[in-house]
Amino acid sequence: MSTNTFSKEAEKRLIDFFNHAIAPEDMAKVIRQVNYTLALGVMREQETPPNGIESNFYWLNELAEILNPYLEAE
Repeated sequence: MSTNTFSKEAEKRLIDFFNHAIAPEDMAKVIRQVNYTLALGVMREQETPPNGIESNFYWLNELAEILNPYLEAE
């Protein structure tokens, strides 16, 4: 896991993006839809997934969970 932090400029741009372009909840939904579609495509096209693809799906899901927790235990 990385311990790097965002630069002030990156942080400002992310805040601006989520304040003016798309709501975090909507972005999480888009990420989940894309992740699902990509996973289906990979499973249909290849018997063995490309190296590292599992971690890519994992990190996209983690980002979606940060933006809008969905799998949190109640």
